[in-house]
Amino acid sequence: MSTLLQKGRLRARQTTDLADVAAAQALRALAFGCDDADALDALCTHILVENIETGAILCCFRMLCLNGSTLSQSYSAQYYDLAALSLFEGLMVEMGRFCTHPEHGNDPDVLRMAWGAMTAYVDAQKVELLFGCSSFTGTEAAAYLDSFAMLSERHLAPKRWFPRVKAPDVFRFAAHGLRKPDLKRGMRAMPPLLRTYLMMGGWVSDHAVVDPQMNTLHVFTGVEIREIPAARKRLLRAVVG
Repeated sequence: MSTLLQKGRLRARQTTDLADVAAAQALRALAFGCDDADALDALCTHILVENIETGAILCCFRMLCLNGSTLSQSYSAQYYDLAALSLFEGLMVEMGRFCTHPEHGNDPDVLRMAWGAMTAYVDAQKVELLFGCSSFTGTEAAAYLDSFAMLSERHLAPKRWFPRVKAPDVFRFAAHGLRKPDLKRGMRAMPPLLRTYLMMGGWVSDHAVVDPQMNTLHVFTGVEIREIPAARKRLLRAVVG
C-alpha cells in the first residue's frame, strides 16, 4: 500500500491488501444497502480515503488498468458491447464502486481528496481514458427524464467509441424523443459522480441498463483525459500539488 495524498486529517492511499479490500467491501455494503463483492476486487487497485486520527474509511473506489485487448475483463463489459472502444490505443482505467460513508457523503474535503487521489493515480499510470458505470438510484426512468434528455442532447459518446446494447433490459433514452430538458432539474437529478464526469468533458452511452440487483439505472461513462478542460485539470491537480 502507498499514500497518494495527505492533507490535514485526511489521507488517500492505494492498496491491494486483503484487509483493506474487506474494509472497502464493508463500506460499499453500507453505502449501497447490500453485500457487494466480486472477482474483480482481487484484480483492482483500491483507493481509500480515511481519517488519519480514527482510521475510519470515509470514501473508497477501485481502479482496473486495461487496454483494448483486455477490455472484456472490465465490469462494464458485462453490460455493454464495447467492441468499438476496444480499438482505443492508449491505457484505460475502469473506475468503479465509488462510494462515501453515509455520514460523510457531503463533506467537500473528502470528495476533493477522492478526486485528487484519482488524478494522482491517472497521472502516475499515464492513463488516457477513464471509464465506468454511473448509476441513478432506482429502476424507474420517469424520475430522471430531464437528466436523460440532457444526456441525449449534449453528452452522447463519440461515434467512434459508441457503446452498444448488450444487457437484456435497457432504457433507450436517446431513441425516445424525450422532451427539451429542463437543465436545472436535469442537473439536480443527475448522480453526483456523473455530474463530475460531465464537468470533465465526459460522455455516455445512448441507453441506461436496468439493474434490479443493485436497484439502479446506469449509463456507461467515459472521460478522455486529453479532452478534460484545462481549467478543470488545474483544479484537479491543485489538490494533488
